[in-house]
Amino acid sequence: MAIVREEAVDTSISPRVSALRPSKTMAITDQAMALRQAGVPVIGLAAGEPDFDTPPAIAEAGMDAIRNGYTRYTPNAGTLELRKAICTKLQEENGVSYLPDEVLVSNGAKQCITQAVLAVCSPGDEVLIPAPYWVSYPEMARLADATPVILPTNISENFLLRPELLTDKINEKSRLLILCSPSNPTGSVYPKELLEKIADIVKKHPRLLVLSDEIYEHIIYQPAKHTSFASLPGMWERTLTVNGFSKAFAMTGWRLGYLAAPKHFVAACGKIQSQFTSGASSISQKAGVAALNLGYAGGEAVSTMVKAFQERRDYLVKNFKELPGVKISEPQGAFYLFIDFSAYYGSEVEGFGTIKNSESLCIFLLEKAQVALVPGDAFGDDKCIRISYAASLTTLQTAMSKLKEAVALLKPCVAA
Repeated sequence: MAIVREEAVDTSISPRVSALRPSKTMAITDQAMALRQAGVPVIGLAAGEPDFDTPPAIAEAGMDAIRNGYTRYTPNAGTLELRKAICTKLQEENGVSYLPDEVLVSNGAKQCITQAVLAVCSPGDEVLIPAPYWVSYPEMARLADATPVILPTNISENFLLRPELLTDKINEKSRLLILCSPSNPTGSVYPKELLEKIADIVKKHPRLLVLSDEIYEHIIYQPAKHTSFASLPGMWERTLTVNGFSKAFAMTGWRLGYLAAPKHFVAACGKIQSQFTSGASSISQKAGVAALNLGYAGGEAVSTMVKAFQERRDYLVKNFKELPGVKISEPQGAFYLFIDFSAYYGSEVEGFGTIKNSESLCIFLLEKAQVALVPGDAFGDDKCIRISYAASLTTLQTAMSKLKEAVALLKPCVAA
């Protein structure tokens, strides 16, 4: 009898996928969760997820949808009810006018951004990304076979993009500029005057589009004010505005975001969505309508959360300023601190080794302080680490005490 030998299974992965880097924020969050499940009392300040429950009126709308049998597929672009509510919100709060067929509802803002990049970028195009940046932007560009071009900013300038640098980096391959305000990871808010200067530069390049990530727009601290890039003269036609419900309305698990843009861009993104996921959850969309009915900028429910975030920010800024060698740009929005700890690089710690960079510092702080933070190299700036203050003030006070004890074991090697 002939022996039939089985051939080894080809386990190769697509080069496009192999080139992608896993999200460090997700990896660290998973690591912290695993440690907690193993009995280690780790405090997780890595994930960008509000610690508040979804406001009751929103949750009740979702439960009503289930009870009333609203559990079937919706149109790919989202329900007309929700898209009309989004149009009203954008007109009243952001000063930009859209029709329902210029809005696409998706399973979170992340899906909106990915689809937008895939829809407008071709192989060889360049995507301009100010750094520090959200970890996923460069990978989304690579997924579209485009090249991410990083535009560094400085903590001394509040991590805001200098118009001169943008001018220098634009060329015939430049297809998309990604702006995020308020910013993840820095909390910086672009003032209207600076956005106007950026818009003046963008106007000179007919092929250049702008993706404006405004997911944190309602989490903003006075006197800072949010400006939608599409509201600036001449920018509506070339701006893809992304927003959603996860951050301001504490709806991370509901997975609901939206894109607003000229119809041809929305239609292209909708085509991708129709073949990837189809429409967002019917239940989440009913909850989204309820969220937009809470009042201007989310009403009292959102303002209460923002007040708590600001109290936490003020506490952390005050305490980190007490640490020698640390540099801080006080965030004007979102719920992150992006702190320059590079003065401690080169420190030798007995039983641990050398603090070489942001990753080794975060590993040290996880081991010694049992606090999970995200290294700045994940966001394009290895001098810094990101701390999420989307946790209770009591939790932050405990974390701060542990961090101070751990940092006391280090000595600044560079003058601040």
